[in-house]
Amino acid sequence: MKALWLVKHGSWQVRDTAEPQPTRGEVRIAVRATGLNFAELMASQGLYPDAPKLPAILGYEVAGTIDAVGDNVEAARIGERVVGMTHFGGHAQYACVPSPYALAIPAAMPYEVAAALPVTYLTAYHMLFFVANLRPGESVLVQMAAGGVGTAVLQLCRTVPNVTTFGTASASKHQALLDNGCTHPIDYHAVDYATEVRRLTEGRGVDVALDPLGGRDTLKAYRLLRAGGRIVVYGFANLQRRRRNLLHVIGQIVRVPRFSPLRLMNANRGVVGVNLGHLFGRSDLLLGEMQELLALYEQGKIAPVIDCTLPLERAAEGYARMASGSNVGKIILTM
Repeated sequence: MKALWLVKHGSWQVRDTAEPQPTRGEVRIAVRATGLNFAELMASQGLYPDAPKLPAILGYEVAGTIDAVGDNVEAARIGERVVGMTHFGGHAQYACVPSPYALAIPAAMPYEVAAALPVTYLTAYHMLFFVANLRPGESVLVQMAAGGVGTAVLQLCRTVPNVTTFGTASASKHQALLDNGCTHPIDYHAVDYATEVRRLTEGRGVDVALDPLGGRDTLKAYRLLRAGGRIVVYGFANLQRRRRNLLHVIGQIVRVPRFSPLRLMNANRGVVGVNLGHLFGRSDLLLGEMQELLALYEQGKIAPVIDCTLPLERAAEGYARMASGSNVGKIILTM
């Protein structure tokens, strides 16, 4: 089979690789589409602590057809159109996953759309509804709002009545934000987003802040919370922006705020972290949330935004596009 190998940081090769065989309780998926995510970009730059040892096949999500099953899995599953959650190994023509983590998809759902769900939409859904317990009438700060997770958050916020969203993105992406339900797009190049949020809310701040940036931006977002507010930290994109500048990396790390339990109590604010890769063992959470997302898709309430689709051999272009911040929505690799 063809597989995309990260051979060293910043260098990829498509190699002929032995096809994986499903073990007990697993299914093998003949992959038609696979997602490209910010975690994989960070891994390719040596900035993702959970990355496998190189050389390695990355990839957290696939969509395709089950073509083989291991022991203790019904043979009737062969031929099923599914979306699968992988713990790396997804950037290849075949991938094996535990049978429960291969979920049937609607007959009309394109594989490219299905492959956009497991990381970005699942992260967004888990943050908004399990962690932050988003309620009608609340407000949400969405950083990197034009990316895969950002567009998913905006669409999911529309499923809750009267939610106000503040989305940060460059001005050229503001129409895309509006198309996906953003109430107030903010050009972070032109204004300080914290100052703008305070202006738009007449000093009240927000109920929920979603922080994929890290460093000093975590504290900026935390200070925007109203009493009862929650910040959800789920990334450290600020490390990536000038990845070859060691002083920049160190500076971002030392700017990570230290939260005092007593101060959190007195401020009535909550700080929660989300790392979807570390939730892989919580099938009781993830599989139910995935089923909810598939139902929302069938109801027409969400529609993954695909920035572009590229053949596996052009994956480096996708990584470069994501690194430059040019994408609006999800980048998909196809076989």
